[in-house]
Amino acid sequence: MHYLITGHTGFKGSWLSLLLEMKGHTVSGIGLDPVEKSLYEQANISDLFQKDLRIDIRNRDAIKKAVEQVDPDVVIHLAAQPLVRESYRTPLETFETNVIGTLNVLEATRNLNNLKAALIITTDKVYKNHNKSRGYVETDELGGDDPYSASKAAADIASQSWIKNFSRSPFAIARAGNVIGGGDWAQDRIIPDLVNAYTNNEIPALRYPDAVRPWQHVLDCLNGYLVLIDQQITQGLSGEWNFGPTSGERHSVKDLVDCFAKAWAWDSLPWTVDSRIVEREANLLLLDTTKARTLLNWKDKLNFEESVSWTCNWYRSELTQFERTREQIQQYLNLA
Repeated sequence: MHYLITGHTGFKGSWLSLLLEMKGHTVSGIGLDPVEKSLYEQANISDLFQKDLRIDIRNRDAIKKAVEQVDPDVVIHLAAQPLVRESYRTPLETFETNVIGTLNVLEATRNLNNLKAALIITTDKVYKNHNKSRGYVETDELGGDDPYSASKAAADIASQSWIKNFSRSPFAIARAGNVIGGGDWAQDRIIPDLVNAYTNNEIPALRYPDAVRPWQHVLDCLNGYLVLIDQQITQGLSGEWNFGPTSGERHSVKDLVDCFAKAWAWDSLPWTVDSRIVEREANLLLLDTTKARTLLNWKDKLNFEESVSWTCNWYRSELTQFERTREQIQQYLNLA
C-alpha cells in the first residue's frame, strides 16, 4: 500500500513513516523543511520515502499537483501549526495553515484514481472545553478559545462538511490526546523542556502543573490511526474518532514530571511554576475513547508509567536515533 503523509517531517510524521515502512508499506511525504535537531533529520527518515516533497499546504495549486503526482492509496493529513503558544504569536498563519491548508489537501484528493481511504488528523483540543470531569465524546460541541484550538475546531468542522459533500472514498477524522515519545524537540512542549533541563542541570519551569491531559505514547496514537484506516478500507468506516488513554487514567503535568524524573534515575527533581505571563490553556481535558475501543477493537498497549518510561529510555539510549526509534517500534509491534 502506498501512503502519503502530509507533515511527514514532524515528530509524529517521522514515527509514522518508519512504522509504515517496517510494516511493509511504501511511503511518500509532503511537508515543510524539518526544524533544527528534528528526529526526521537525526534519524535520516528521508531515506524511507518514494517521494519527499517540500511544499507549504497553504499553496493550493502546488498541493494539488503534488498529491496527484504521488497518486497514493491512502492519505494521512498530519500537517499543521501544532503549538498553542505559537498560535498566539502567529494567529493568522495558524488559521491559514490549519483550516485552509486542510481544505487544500482535501480538494487535492478529488481526482485520485487509486485512493482507498483518507484520514484527517485534528486534536483533542477541538472540543469546546468546559473542564468536564468526564471525557469528551465525538458528538460533543466543538470550539476553542486559543487560536490553535479554534483553528483546529474550524478545520474539523470544515472537514466534516467537505467529507459529507465531496468524498468518494472513506474519509475519517481522528482526534488524539497529548502525545509523548522520543525525538520530540519542539519548543514549548513538556518533554523537550524536561530533557533540556535535566541535561543542563536546570530546574524546569511548568506553566500549568495541575493541568490534566490525556497523555499517550506516540505509538499507541499512531496504531489507532492505522487500525482505523484498515477498517476504512475493509469496512468503509468514516466519521470522527477519539484516540487516547484508558478513561481511568488521569494525570497532571506535575504527575508527568515526577514520573519522568524517576525514569531518568532521579528520586525526585525540583520544579518551579513559570512566573512569566502565560497564555490561557484548559485546566482539565480528557477523552472518551469508547467508540474506538468498541467498534474498532483498538486499545492502548502502554499505560501512563510505561509511556513515560519508553519516552525517557529513548532520550537516554546510546543507540543512534534511527536505531532507538526502530527498536522501540519493533518492541511495540511485538506486544500482544
